[in-house]
Amino acid sequence: MDFEPNRPIWLQVMNALETDIVTGRRPPGDKLPGGRELALHYSINPNTAARVYQELEKAGLCETRRGLGTYVTEDQTRIRALRMELAQNAARDFLNRMETLGLSPAEISALLWKQEE
Repeated sequence: MDFEPNRPIWLQVMNALETDIVTGRRPPGDKLPGGRELALHYSINPNTAARVYQELEKAGLCETRRGLGTYVTEDQTRIRALRMELAQNAARDFLNRMETLGLSPAEISALLWKQEE
């Protein structure tokens, strides 16, 4: 993973795992890699990996089972809510970028719905 220099690494790793969870690449109940394994996979400090799991747990996306590891939540409602939140953020970012380019709402709509010929 190539990290963006202007965003905290733990947040970027957390966002990658969130995407894996909402897309089903990490299904509900899936065991997440241990902290050291996560650190090795992303070439990050083990303390950073621990922070990632702390934040995911705070967000209700995973749970740590003492002696067993960390698992993706089975709370489908929470996963669906996160999926919609990520989609809304992506849409907002897209619309902001289109406005920056000077496109009107009608031009944006035409761009989105244009049929390929």
